[in-house]
Amino acid sequence: MGRKATVLGSSGLIGNALLNYLLADDYYSEVHVLVRRSLEIFHPKLRQHIIDFQNQESYREAISGSETVFCAIGTTMKKVEGNHDEYRKVDHDIPVMAASVAAEEGVFNFILVSSVGANASHNNNFYLKLKGIVEESVSRKNIPQVQIFRPSLLLGDRKEKRFGERMAQVLAPVYSIFMLGSARDFKPVEATAVAKAMLAAAKQQTRGIFIHTYNSILKLAGK
Repeated sequence: MGRKATVLGSSGLIGNALLNYLLADDYYSEVHVLVRRSLEIFHPKLRQHIIDFQNQESYREAISGSETVFCAIGTTMKKVEGNHDEYRKVDHDIPVMAASVAAEEGVFNFILVSSVGANASHNNNFYLKLKGIVEESVSRKNIPQVQIFRPSLLLGDRKEKRFGERMAQVLAPVYSIFMLGSARDFKPVEATAVAKAMLAAAKQQTRGIFIHTYNSILKLAGK
């Protein structure tokens, strides 16, 4: 019997790259995605589940029997019009509900995309505090292996255009050369590298909680 993986956030920058890698790689024989609307992707390994993301039970069919759950889901303040409660429903509730179901269904590893600087004690930054809370919640679930990825600015072509992020990407090669030591964690990284690193991490069988920042992301990605 082959391995099964489940992906949340497959339409995003990292998630889309990850999905392509998963479909091209032989490690998983089935790849299930949880989506709000059907993806225009067709592949014999791919199974799409259109669900209500606010209903935890609707996650179960896709996650049941999975060896790995990849969670790269997230939104922006622009999409939720600055509403913190709506933001939490996506960036907090969905990963935590997915991890809860994964634990109940005996999933071996949960691979989570977080953010550099995530810290549940960070009271001056809503985004970083929320990411830290999610990390802690997921890590407390009864899942043998949890891999947390903390990238900084993501490089790549988004479907959604973000002017500020695009300008940062243009300037990234200039300011990155000055980011040394611990500042390296804040260097921009290709979304494809993060996705490749997530797949490599998922193939490891060591139990525990692992946190990956810039250097370890590149190492896992073979950069």
